Amino acid sequence: MKKMIATLYLFSLLITGRAQQQPNIILIMADDMGYSDIGPYGSEIRTPNLNRLAAEGLRLKEFYNNSICAPTRASLLTGQSNHKAGIGYFNVNLGLPAYQGYLNRESLTLAEVLQQAGYSTLMAGKWHVGDDSTAWPNQRGFDRFFGFIGGASNYFDIGDYTDKVPPVSLVENNNRINLAKGQYLTDEIAGHAVQFLEEQSKTRKPFFLYVAYNAPHWPLQALPEDIQQYRGRYAIGWDSLRKERIARQQQLGIIAPNTTIAPDPEVPAWESLTYDEQQLWQRKMEVYAAMIDRMDQGIGKILAKLKALKKDDNTLIVFISDNGAQGGFIPVGRRRQRSSGPIGTAGSYDYQEQSWAHVSNSPLRAYKASAYEGGISSPLIAWFPRRIKGGSIARGTAHLIDLAPTFYDVAGAAYPAVYKGAAAHPLPGVSLASLFFTQQEIDRKQPLFWERAGNRAVRKGRWKLVSSWPSREWELYDIDNDRAETHNLAAQQPQVVQELAAAYDVWARQNDVVDYDRIKPAGPAGFAAPTGGRPQQAAAPGKRNL
Repeated sequence: MKKMIATLYLFSLLITGRAQQQPNIILIMADDMGYSDIGPYGSEIRTPNLNRLAAEGLRLKEFYNNSICAPTRASLLTGQSNHKAGIGYFNVNLGLPAYQGYLNRESLTLAEVLQQAGYSTLMAGKWHVGDDSTAWPNQRGFDRFFGFIGGASNYFDIGDYTDKVPPVSLVENNNRINLAKGQYLTDEIAGHAVQFLEEQSKTRKPFFLYVAYNAPHWPLQALPEDIQQYRGRYAIGWDSLRKERIARQQQLGIIAPNTTIAPDPEVPAWESLTYDEQQLWQRKMEVYAAMIDRMDQGIGKILAKLKALKKDDNTLIVFISDNGAQGGFIPVGRRRQRSSGPIGTAGSYDYQEQSWAHVSNSPLRAYKASAYEGGISSPLIAWFPRRIKGGSIARGTAHLIDLAPTFYDVAGAAYPAVYKGAAAHPLPGVSLASLFFTQQEIDRKQPLFWERAGNRAVRKGRWKLVSSWPSREWELYDIDNDRAETHNLAAQQPQVVQELAAAYDVWARQNDVVDYDRIKPAGPAGFAAPTGGRPQQAAAPGKRNL
């Protein structure tokens, strides 16, 4: 069926006279950006270029990631579960193949497969699936790479290095470099993507471009002119802003008029804050919005270059986020890095925090690193002129593992059984080609599964089974009628719980998942401790002293 869809798709392009070569593919990913943080999903933040892609393309209501940076990137790049790809926990080695902290050779990257199919393979941005140079992008199929290898980066390099503001360490085609003084990393990521497209246009090959923004991941650092655009916009506070976004989501058709809304009792009422506290919190959201705004500006430059090269009619673009917005402490137990400058500047190490993240993930429950919807839900916009119907919205219920088979379908690329002597893992996902091009619902034979740091979930049809570590008790939600996961039906539906839990156990064994209590590293919850220390007691999420 997959081969037939790809063949029919390519044939349809040929008979319309539009395909002189295989379609180009651009994959764009934001970092730590919530479900409602862009215009097409209800935000007030200025995202005209993403608005355009949505108006001319397709939006999915239900697209799933793996709740946190490295595991998401592992599945995105390989089409495998994060455990099968070798990043069951994070980009740290916990001593087992499923937890080695870098992509294994049996999990082929998008770049490796598409390169074999005749594509130029280009990447700009955040890697975060292997720190050792043997696992960098150029060693995993990318012809060109500019960006950073680890999980987070400053956005500015002030030139006068201190322990508070270190150099912004980057890599370009295996060479270590630093960001030039006066440059802003989000602009440099977009600028190198444009440069790579210009250079690639001199070939006769199609291209695959992966743009992995780190915006709006902490630290909160943005350009003054972008921050200025949002001065005063967030004086209404998070309570009113969340109501605004939810109303807009209902108007857009992203959520139903009667959808459930997830509460968070840890978020204080805006009116309970002092004037000075409100001023500080406003500043955080102004900078966060500015970071997303600048990311969208970069997407506009990529679109303009695509048009100038006359390749826009033959290019599929997919935009997603790697996980929900960041709530709580970063991470629980880690000592907060001290800022050496105001919020938004090069010395700022602040971040959005839970009260605003509750808005970002509207109307969903919980945050990054959680298996509740607020942690694993992402916007997805797919754009392909004259192939994807403009203004379309579909439920989708798709996952990261589905993008690799989709891209291979669109490219007509064969997925090899063996690559450079390694037997390739079979692809567990399904192609979204029929969903993108004809809005046919996905025919998925197996449920979707998650496990990361003890947080577990299963999604099958309307039902979602979920547990939140350290509890191992399963909760059950009817996502069709309760996307915000407000009514636990486990007691009323024990047979559904039993069926999905049994399916999870089978999947866990097949993917070498280890009980988190047996493998968890010492240190801050959810991350490895560089000093090997035990977790510290953190302040309650959203309750830090101002």
